[in-house]
Amino acid sequence: MPLTPTDEIVRRARAAGTGVGAFNVLQLEHAQAIVAGAENADRPVVLQISENTVRYHGALEPVALASLAVARAAKTPVAVHLDHAENPDLVREAVALGLGSVMFDASKLPYAENVAATREVVEYCHSHGVWVEAELGEVGGKGGAHTPGVRTDPEEACAFVAATGVDALAVAVGSAHQMVTRDAVLDLGLIARLRAAVDVPLVLHGSSGVSDPHLTEAVTAGMTKVNVSTHLNKAFTRAVRTHLAEHPTTVDPRHYLNPARAAVAHEVAHLLAVLSP
Repeated sequence: MPLTPTDEIVRRARAAGTGVGAFNVLQLEHAQAIVAGAENADRPVVLQISENTVRYHGALEPVALASLAVARAAKTPVAVHLDHAENPDLVREAVALGLGSVMFDASKLPYAENVAATREVVEYCHSHGVWVEAELGEVGGKGGAHTPGVRTDPEEACAFVAATGVDALAVAVGSAHQMVTRDAVLDLGLIARLRAAVDVPLVLHGSSGVSDPHLTEAVTAGMTKVNVSTHLNKAFTRAVRTHLAEHPTTVDPRHYLNPARAAVAHEVAHLLAVLSP
């Protein structure tokens, strides 16, 4: 199946009132597992590569080309997305490599600077047919890089979308990045107000900290794209630990990466069902 544009996947989900699972790729096994889970659930999916992951690999190209290859071989619609890029040069590289969408994160800047930087990225990406997500109202987590407790104001969100031309907006509504417990409390009323205020899809970051029922409620309230990373990493690492505890003489990584990949695929299929109320 050819690579599916992110905007097509998100637009269809928004029209249907369902959510799109967007899952972070740390290595090849993650990409394979996410696509396997999506195929099992018969749902579209977004593979995300963050700037942190690019830093881990030392370059975008290897992990991006591997993800694109996995996406093109999938039996269900799959898009490949650059997540949380703060460097415009990385955005331009992603566009050149063929990624169909990017998330440009200038949320740590003052509002006016965020608008100016985001608008410049949007103009560049749109000239190359690439869909752009941005963030307004810092989502907590990431080792204190963002400010916990901040909430996105609907009026400011409307103005930000109009000023920048972004295609989707990540908003702060109560979740936080890198949570290992699933007890975040989302402001469902704020989600509904944001959904009414802006005419682009809303994106929930930090979704690993949100329970299954609350994720379903968030989609019903107006969220469309739902980003998950830490929750899958927990499943991956738990499977590796279990295998090594049961087989302490294992030295071939394939023996413990296989169950880890299967565990992630299982969680992806489950979450995609949760996001389709």
